[in-house]
Amino acid sequence: MKFLALIAPVLLMVSCAGYQLGGTKPASLAKVKKISVGMFSNGTLHPRAEALATSAVASAFMLDGTYQLTDLDSADAVLEGNLRSIKYSSIRGSRLDTLLPEELNNTVRLDWKLKDAKDPTKILASGSSEGKSQLFVDSNLQTARNNALPDALERAGEQLVSTLANGY
Repeated sequence: MKFLALIAPVLLMVSCAGYQLGGTKPASLAKVKKISVGMFSNGTLHPRAEALATSAVASAFMLDGTYQLTDLDSADAVLEGNLRSIKYSSIRGSRLDTLLPEELNNTVRLDWKLKDAKDPTKILASGSSEGKSQLFVDSNLQTARNNALPDALERAGEQLVSTLANGY
């Protein structure tokens, strides 16, 4: 009975032997701790969308916490991005006029590159991220689209940060 009481804690500790504290960063980004996020470029015709994209990505980095945001001088890596496209597709049309949408799907695409801060020719990681949101069409379509854009950019930013922080 005494033997069982002594061996039980040892067996319980063995069950979590493979667990380790800390991040699960990809091996290529193991030395990167501080990232500088530059202003994204805008490949669309939407005004001021680059500022929304940059803010969404910076906010996603802050929420994740794997990397610290910093200025260019003290950064280990620099993130450069481009808002490539904003597309709208109809989800649901009007009952009387099927070409008149009542609900739209908003899809944004961000292309990005993470470069070494000391050697900008060295690309540490690159890819593209996509974010989607839905919006109802009201009397002012432009306002409805402007209100839905930050949500889609936040989702694209979360996907970007997830790729850099977790590898997927």
